[in-house]
Amino acid sequence: MVKAYLRYEQASSFGVVTSLDSNIAYDSTGKHVFAPALEKVGIWHVRQGICNKTLIPTSTRTGPSLAVTSIASSASSTLVAVGYADGCIRIWDSEKGTCEATLDSHKGAVTVLRFNKLGSLLASGSKDNTVILWDVVGESSRYALRGHRDQVTDLVFLDSDKKLVTSSKDKFLRVWDLETQHCMQIISGHHSEVWSVDADPEGRYVVTGSADPELRFYAVNQNLDSKGADASGDHSTENKWEVLKPFGEIQRQVKDRVSSVRYSHSGSLLACQVAGKTIEIYRVLDETEAKRKAKRRLRRIEKKSSKSEVENVTSNEDESNKVEEAYGVLVPTVPDVFKLLQVIRVGRKICSFSFCPITPRDTLATLALSLNNNTMEFYTLKSTEYEKAAIIEQQGHRSDVRSVALSDDNNLLMSTSHSEVKIWNPSTGSCLRTIDSGYGLCSLIVPKSKYGIVGTKSGILEIIDIGSATKVEDVEAHGGTIWSIAPIPDDSGFVTVSADHEVKFWEYQVKKKAGQETKQLSVSNVRSMKMNDDVLAVAISPDAKHIAVALLDSTVKVFYVDSLKFYLSLYGHKLPVMCIDISSDGALIVTGSQDKNIKIWGLDFGDCHKSIFAHDDSVMGVKFVRNTHYLFSIGKDRLVKYWDADKFELLLKLGGHHAEIWCFAISNRGDFLVTGSHDRSIRRWDRTEEPLFLEEEKEKRLEELFESEIEMENRHGPQEEIPEEGVTAVPGKKTVAALSDADSIIDALEIAENETSRIADHEEEKTKGKVPDLLPNALMFGLSPSDFVLRAISKVRTNDLEQALLPLPFSDSLKLLSYLKIWSLIPEKVELVCRLATILIQTQHNQLVTTPAARPLLSVLRDILHEKVKECKDTIGFNLAAMDHVKQLMASRSDAPFKDAKAKLMEIRSQQAKRMAERLDTKQERKRKKKQKRVEDGAHGHAWV
Repeated sequence: MVKAYLRYEQASSFGVVTSLDSNIAYDSTGKHVFAPALEKVGIWHVRQGICNKTLIPTSTRTGPSLAVTSIASSASSTLVAVGYADGCIRIWDSEKGTCEATLDSHKGAVTVLRFNKLGSLLASGSKDNTVILWDVVGESSRYALRGHRDQVTDLVFLDSDKKLVTSSKDKFLRVWDLETQHCMQIISGHHSEVWSVDADPEGRYVVTGSADPELRFYAVNQNLDSKGADASGDHSTENKWEVLKPFGEIQRQVKDRVSSVRYSHSGSLLACQVAGKTIEIYRVLDETEAKRKAKRRLRRIEKKSSKSEVENVTSNEDESNKVEEAYGVLVPTVPDVFKLLQVIRVGRKICSFSFCPITPRDTLATLALSLNNNTMEFYTLKSTEYEKAAIIEQQGHRSDVRSVALSDDNNLLMSTSHSEVKIWNPSTGSCLRTIDSGYGLCSLIVPKSKYGIVGTKSGILEIIDIGSATKVEDVEAHGGTIWSIAPIPDDSGFVTVSADHEVKFWEYQVKKKAGQETKQLSVSNVRSMKMNDDVLAVAISPDAKHIAVALLDSTVKVFYVDSLKFYLSLYGHKLPVMCIDISSDGALIVTGSQDKNIKIWGLDFGDCHKSIFAHDDSVMGVKFVRNTHYLFSIGKDRLVKYWDADKFELLLKLGGHHAEIWCFAISNRGDFLVTGSHDRSIRRWDRTEEPLFLEEEKEKRLEELFESEIEMENRHGPQEEIPEEGVTAVPGKKTVAALSDADSIIDALEIAENETSRIADHEEEKTKGKVPDLLPNALMFGLSPSDFVLRAISKVRTNDLEQALLPLPFSDSLKLLSYLKIWSLIPEKVELVCRLATILIQTQHNQLVTTPAARPLLSVLRDILHEKVKECKDTIGFNLAAMDHVKQLMASRSDAPFKDAKAKLMEIRSQQAKRMAERLDTKQERKRKKKQKRVEDGAHGHAWV
């Protein structure tokens, strides 16, 4: 009988507030922040500092390929778009916490996402150098824009979402017309990669940031129509296609490269984040203030000219007139519009930032920052200063997790990092305590769960009181790094090993120290053993008979615990052994090494039962499940592996971590294990009731290999040459899902054809005489042939439809076209029928035009589809007109005029301000002319004398 094992699956992961590879974003209300947490997105309540929801994709794919790389929030709805490292984009409803759509067409990691103002369009840029426009409502791709020679870094919509500006690491900006789907303008001038681009809400100025020491600004020419000519009808070559005109530059305060530039939602502030610890905040002056500032600048130029000698007056006046003509009152310069307000400096490197859409009273804006030490900070900006409003840091370590330890009742979990110890509830993932400490490399929870022991890099043993979250005592234990700690089975103490070549035995003691009211735990060194090299790992057999230590010379030595006499020496590893464990029955000892192997030894004679190439990188931990010969191993290759030490078989491979796994702990019953990693996450893996079989697992691994080959083919396949001006392409990539969808469509067409011929044969026999009734086809679920094929088509995701139809042979394409006439009679399927017809005719065009049998079919479809589409458009138009009418009725009955009063008042005030500015202009013009006349009269008099 085939032996069945129980499967382990990831139950939860915690400890990550924000990861490094993506940006954070506010939601439309300003109450929540979307923060990337490796493969998840956490929705954090800003005021309460807690994570309300977590957006977790249900995918078979695990590990770095599923890491979040970009987040964009819709300003008009609760939708949030999340891009992943495998090129997939998921649209989530943040209120419900559900995935509304999955869009998968990019062949590289998604680098940027941006919604348009209405939230109906989504633009995405990727490492595959393409930009794809998505229909959010239809959950499908529209087209891909190809032209950049390197990865797309940022993008922004312009001109009421009719144009798109994209930046890339190829040092160019491109302006795309989304109506004609072509590249209107290519902007050069940057000396290095362009990392970010943004436009103000009114669409007047576009700003770009790169590694150059300045920010570049472009004025948007808003007088161009979609054909590239002036709206006034001027077709001069000077204005044609020139959407962005160079406006000027501002020297940045910090010389590091720009990471991101973003306007605030009101457009009054511009933030420039550099790849360091600073953010520069610029004040964006409105048109009136900018004009006033430009006039003051021109006035200063005039004053300088009036102070010069009399004979140079006229030339200076001509010069000032030239300056005024060049810059003028109507066209202010960059320093007139953008003014440095303040520079925000924080303690750690900034990963990303986001402006809050709601501005609190008495402040200019609120800014959220994600830092590279797994924290988020919130700042309020005022006119002259900034202050830190809040910080979210409690739910995670500042650096990688170096050790984890479970209590004897499995209710507490202790983890250590470079500066603190955290106590967790392993069931819920909530952080219960945080205690400052040294760099803890190994840890242990004392039985009865009241105290924790931490071995540090400096050689100090720290005793921690878990209940009061305080450090009780620092014991100077070793002269070097404490690498490993192992409890003695009778719970009387523990053993530590260190880089100072010593193995020390410690005993628990409860003492009352001077000045303290209660007794506290202490430890004392009872025995020591000197070795010839650094000791890296230690394990004690469950019967407390043997102790095994791993040395830096790649050997493992076994001693008797009571007399410390030498028993065995285990040779065989080529690199130092990093971890050891002994089975519960004391029969087996397993070692894991930097040579990527694990070796299973017999503890009776020290013979090597099996050497297994276990991981693709160093093995960092091995542990037996209690009372079994099953064992787990972890490695720097980010994997957890489950082995049968009797059969030497790999049972299960668990992937999920995004970086090296440093440590893990198994519960007493073996029902779960906890792992800690360099990615700062702590993951819990639970044993389920689902059995696993070795043959099935081997097949799954082969399928994964097949999928990875397809992915490599997509990513590194032959690329066609793209012309300099760019090109529109059909988005999509070959996936296993698309191939299986194509197979299901072909199968459905074949079954439907057989059923059609069966019905025809039955009808023919029926005319000849009495025949029994035709039984429904069980394979078709009692459906008619056309309904059965439609069912198979409808199961395909809208975004994968094109890739599923591409592999169809021409004969099957003709069969599918023949069904479209029947399906077009169903009103809700008209859109699907039109998409099918378009895709099939485009892909099979050459054969269709040369096949006489296809012409009647195409002519019928042409007449039917035009009529059906017109009916749909009329229905939609009627409904839109009705909704507009209802809106007008509601507006007339409500207090809308009173609500609009404030807007009207602001408009009147702006008009008055403009009139005042114009009057001021005329007064200053008169004064200037009088002054000029006086100077000229004086010059004439001087000449006459």
